[in-house]
Amino acid sequence: MTEPTRRDREEREVVVPVGSVELMGSLGLPAGAEGIVVFAHGSGSSRFSPRNRHVASVLRRNGLGTLLFDLLTPEEEAEDAVTAHIRFDIDLLATRLVGTVDWATRDPRTRTLALGAFGASTGAAAALVAAALRPGRVAAVVSRGGRPDLAGSYLPQVRAPTLLVVGALDLPVITLNEEALRHLKCAKRLEIVPGATHLFEEPGTLDVVADLAARWFRDHLGRVAQAGTTGRA
Repeated sequence: MTEPTRRDREEREVVVPVGSVELMGSLGLPAGAEGIVVFAHGSGSSRFSPRNRHVASVLRRNGLGTLLFDLLTPEEEAEDAVTAHIRFDIDLLATRLVGTVDWATRDPRTRTLALGAFGASTGAAAALVAAALRPGRVAAVVSRGGRPDLAGSYLPQVRAPTLLVVGALDLPVITLNEEALRHLKCAKRLEIVPGATHLFEEPGTLDVVADLAARWFRDHLGRVAQAGTTGRA
């Protein structure tokens, strides 16, 4: 793997309007990117999640753009820190993610790029709902330690190839992912990372997640980008 260039590491702050709220995001676009991955963070997290930022840096080194954004406003984050209720409002989280996908579809910096969604914890359910609601735009999904089961009746509607990644020691979440996998009708795979717990804090385990995600997105977003190039020829 090549070392990241200065441009690969650069990110710029963006404001994503979704309905009546404005969400803060960090957009990173390496030179020549043919795809972009939108991140939906997990419970009680934000666009500054160190785990998601680590995965995003690996994706950029692999030639993929990234957009990490806050699913909640500062006021909602403060409320959720006390009640822990909003993080499980999948309808709200999915609405915010769909709005962000629509923004990326309009923005001149990203509108030509094949788009994938990366979700962690409850953000994985939001990513799958967004894929079901935007089948012509979300071209691939990766879940890290996610709760895809919370996508419920949307699971059979997902058409985007979906990779579920779970730690081998995260036994309850493995069961929930296996259940969700049975309901998915798209191209799908479940990867269980040896020695990893829910947050992939064990040495090297998050690198495994990042490498799996990079290969999945490069494969599936690359096909979309190539098809688009062929169609324009």
